[in-house]
Amino acid sequence: MISRFRKLPVLIILGLFLLGITNVYAQPSPDAGKVLFTANCASCHAKDMKSALTGPALGGAEANWDTKENLYAWIRNSQGMIQQGHPRAVELWNKYKPTVMTGFPDLTDDEIASMLLYIDGVYAGTYPPKAAGAPAGAGAVVDEPKGSNLWSYGLIILFLAGLSYILFRILGNLNQLSAAKDGVDYDKPSLMKVLTSKGLVTFLLFCLVIFGGYTTVNRAINLGRQQGYEPDQPIKFSHVTHAGLNKIDCQYCHDGARRSKHSVIPATNTCMNCHSAIKVGSQYGTAEITKIFASIGYDPLNNKYIENYEKMPEDSIKAIFTAWMTDAYVTDKGIAAIDADGEELVDNQWRDIKKSLTNEQKKTIPGPIEWVKIHNLPDHAYFNHAQHVAVGKVACQTCHGAVEKMEVVKQYSPLSMGWCINCHRETEVKFSENDYYKSYEQFHTEIKEGKRTKVTVADIGGLECQKCHY
Repeated sequence: MISRFRKLPVLIILGLFLLGITNVYAQPSPDAGKVLFTANCASCHAKDMKSALTGPALGGAEANWDTKENLYAWIRNSQGMIQQGHPRAVELWNKYKPTVMTGFPDLTDDEIASMLLYIDGVYAGTYPPKAAGAPAGAGAVVDEPKGSNLWSYGLIILFLAGLSYILFRILGNLNQLSAAKDGVDYDKPSLMKVLTSKGLVTFLLFCLVIFGGYTTVNRAINLGRQQGYEPDQPIKFSHVTHAGLNKIDCQYCHDGARRSKHSVIPATNTCMNCHSAIKVGSQYGTAEITKIFASIGYDPLNNKYIENYEKMPEDSIKAIFTAWMTDAYVTDKGIAAIDADGEELVDNQWRDIKKSLTNEQKKTIPGPIEWVKIHNLPDHAYFNHAQHVAVGKVACQTCHGAVEKMEVVKQYSPLSMGWCINCHRETEVKFSENDYYKSYEQFHTEIKEGKRTKVTVADIGGLECQKCHY
């Protein structure tokens, strides 16, 4: 009996500690929701929660559903809700089909609640919290929320530790009373003796191994992923201006997307198709477009390509383009000669041109523009743009987000294996639009007989390892 009571303090301390940690981290919170939203939802839904992208705007979504349970069921299995004929599910499907929402059957109620807290907070402007005294919309964000949560966690852990100590003392006294009643000598253990006992140390080492393994696996999974990567480019190319305002089709510049594995970064010749005529930008004037001219060797002042440009000394190149920028400035200002402000502007623009077109490896200005690659798949993963764009009819925005709204392009999707697999599981194949699929007689028969309503990429082998790894 005494032996059993001696073990109870340790068991209660550990139990309450683990229970406290579990409760602390299991509580729904917008911080946890942000992580979950980024991992699961950000590839199709706008992060301002007010705009519609591949999927609808999510702000205030909860108010559009009859019950919270049905909303949770929709998030976990949208196609199941559609097949059941739920009015809201059918309404969303009719508006956004044939794009199929990825199912998240493994999300818990607390995880979904966390995402909704984050979504509502962003939608209402209450998340992330603004700095004290900052005006509404100022966007002055501080890092206090994490600190506040840590204080809360610390207080809870201290409370649990204090409670455990009290229970330890009570159980120690009970053990002592029991020993006295049985006429047995009892050596009451100190708190330090309990904390340094072999059982507790072993348990803590076990927890350390589990936590270390979990952290290592998590870090390994995220190795090389760069969702949200938004590097500075040598030229401030605005997709808002080109793809948004001027409605230039993505495949005009990235013409490899419909016919090859790579979408390709457009060559400077592609830029010159327009900019041999459009020489002054609406946003940056001559500053950025002149970088294109300097790279390829085009004299915008005389409207001709420069002979032997690659062998031309830098001073001569500078003279050509500073003359062009000076002429553009004078014309824009309507003055007879350049003033001091204009000279400073031209000098700054030339320095920026040289900085953007040269580096430690590329010493001279003539030559290709060294754009910074944003989307990088592992070497062992095969992806073919043409297969998705030309055959699958996948819209560019499905993977790359609303690029036409991005002033600076960033990686929109995680591009992880799980993200690709989920898309293959949910995406419906255009069976009637591609003669290749006529060979799948069984699926055509099942569709005619009403045994199936669709065929997904997974059904035709889209989950086979060899599709992407061979």
